Amino acid sequence: MSLPSPTPAPGRHTPGPGPGEPPPHGPSSVPPRVLTVAGSDSGGGAGIQADLKAMLALGVHGMSVITAVTAQNSLGVQGYWELPAEAVRAQFRSVVDDIGVQAVKTGMLASIELVETVSDLLAGVDAPVVVDPVGVSKHGDALLAAEAVATVREKLLPVATLATPNLHEVTQLTGRTVEDEGGMLDAAKALLDLGPRWVLVKGGHLEGEAADLLYGGPGEEHWYRAPRYDNRHTHGTGCTLASAIAAGLAKGEPLPEAVASAKEYVTGAIAGGFALGAGIGPVDHAWRWR
Repeated sequence: MSLPSPTPAPGRHTPGPGPGEPPPHGPSSVPPRVLTVAGSDSGGGAGIQADLKAMLALGVHGMSVITAVTAQNSLGVQGYWELPAEAVRAQFRSVVDDIGVQAVKTGMLASIELVETVSDLLAGVDAPVVVDPVGVSKHGDALLAAEAVATVREKLLPVATLATPNLHEVTQLTGRTVEDEGGMLDAAKALLDLGPRWVLVKGGHLEGEAADLLYGGPGEEHWYRAPRYDNRHTHGTGCTLASAIAAGLAKGEPLPEAVASAKEYVTGAIAGGFALGAGIGPVDHAWRWR
């Protein structure tokens, strides 16, 4: 008597075609397209690398504009080198003018010139823009020149559909120190006054549950909560969350739903974070398939 085929575990895929074999359903339809404008992480845990991994995991086609190259590993950022504004502009125009985008995510922009360049480019894009206002790395290394913070406030945030600061970035942008969940709403209001359509204040640095607040003005307040995992390997969390939200928006999800699905994906990635090197390892972008 033949035995029934095993049922795949939830979240896992059955094996695909063998090497060199075409997919059984024929050519794929064009997936939603998402562009990340960010720095490269040589260790593969954050930045452009994390963005593209998250986009692939969530079923969209990721494209990239590299703004800076970092020498980075599990111990920290040993150095970074900005690309010329001309190179950033050329990458952006090359992708947007030919392929098109259905969402854009920004990360490390490094300098006043690059913040200004990217802000001007985004002002002409008819697609949602998720701004992750990267200021420092997971290890505390500066990834944005101090003099560029004002330019982020004045030029980048006003073109954002959503800004996704952590609590350190909230302080950098508003001067406010958030010490509990009660302070997150006031911080969100202060950030909204800087011009984005929505703000997601991430409370991951507080004690207790991992709580985030999405705020879009009176009557548009949404809280997202998840268990906190005892896992120090969380490199790339912010990049991954912003990219996951952008992926949801590109697929047509309303913003509150896109944040909810991104939060669920990132929570699983944090739970699956693994050790690399001698320091802080990355979240697991492929946790649903392992």
